Amino acid sequence: MNEFDKREEAFEKKFALDEEQKFKAQARRNRLLGLWAAERLGIAGDAATAYAKEVVAADFEAADGVLRKLMADFAARDVVVTEQAIRVRMDELGALAAAQVKAGK
Repeated sequence: MNEFDKREEAFEKKFALDEEQKFKAQARRNRLLGLWAAERLGIAGDAATAYAKEVVAADFEAADGVLRKLMADFAARDVVVTEQAIRVRMDELGALAAAQVKAGK
């Protein structure tokens, strides 16, 4: 294996690691977002954990599945939370989740 091949392989491994960390951070963000939403919906305990898993799963269904799920769930329970407030919370929790994943938590 020449130097170019070694370097290419290193870049590929770095890319794969970065993509894995992004995936983990997004899933963690969605779980944290689900727990946040559950609190506002009056869901606690094991039901809150189950709800957070539903939020994580919603991300796999559509590009904006998490946002749509939360908006629908808030509306169904007459909880007033704006789309902007959800997006702000998503950004905050995204940063927290990325830091946690990077730290190996």
